[in-house]
Amino acid sequence: MKVVIALGGNALGKTANEQLELVKKTAIPIVDLIEEGNHVVIAHGNGPQVGMINKEMSHVNMPFPECGAMSQGYIGYHLQNAIKNELLNRGINKNVVTIITQVEVDRFDSGFKNPTKPIGEFLTKTQALELEKTKGYTMIEDSGRGYRRVVPSPKPVDIVEKEVVNNLVDTGTVVITVGGGGIPVYKDNGYHGIAAVIDKDFASSKLAELVDADILCILTAVNNVAINFGKPNQIDLREVNIDYLNKLIKEGHFAKGSMLPKVEAAIRFVEATNNKVAVIASLENAKEALKFKTGTIIKK
Repeated sequence: MKVVIALGGNALGKTANEQLELVKKTAIPIVDLIEEGNHVVIAHGNGPQVGMINKEMSHVNMPFPECGAMSQGYIGYHLQNAIKNELLNRGINKNVVTIITQVEVDRFDSGFKNPTKPIGEFLTKTQALELEKTKGYTMIEDSGRGYRRVVPSPKPVDIVEKEVVNNLVDTGTVVITVGGGGIPVYKDNGYHGIAAVIDKDFASSKLAELVDADILCILTAVNNVAINFGKPNQIDLREVNIDYLNKLIKEGHFAKGSMLPKVEAAIRFVEATNNKVAVIASLENAKEALKFKTGTIIKK
């Protein structure tokens, strides 16, 4: 079975040293899936990392697409190193590779007019106001966790390296791709980088569609999509169809900076692929989620 895994921020660290240690744990459930014979393609976010790189490289005016490429490289290295070592520990001989991936967007996408994608570290309101004043950044309060900078987040249209990904997966290689949602590029007599961060869940959905994945598995910090999340009347969803999820979205049940993009990305994949399935679950339960024994299963 071909599976696209979208890793949430809980699978990565805030610093290079922290991340290098954390991905060792992240590799275990991923290799569990590989060990069972699945062809695995891995995507991941980069919000904190690309913000950190952009901040540290601001003195040389490093363009944002290049910052995204740097984050793909260093996160990809950590993931492929940890996954390769876990494979070797289990006596599994498989190649693992990271592809620096370009993702095509429409340069007239409405996302460029309304920045929504949080990046960088969490800040206080005072710090956020100072950055708005001195840097001209757009800052928002992010899900009760503090203030963060937001940048444009256009929707993915195509993946430039999709054929490379497909060829590698067909040879049994474990592929890490569309890191951080991919490097946003627009097409105009060739491809050109543009300042934005594509949501990794939407990029993963497009990736799963283009590589003809059997399942899109979005892994996050919680094991289920829920109604009334965090309240006494919380209800975990186990198996839902996209019509019901669209109804819940209209009712405002899912947080914009958290569960909403995951649910919307899952819906996009199911709609684009007819009868295929998306699963949203916790990282530690990935193995059981692919057997539909846990997590939230989303069908047409």
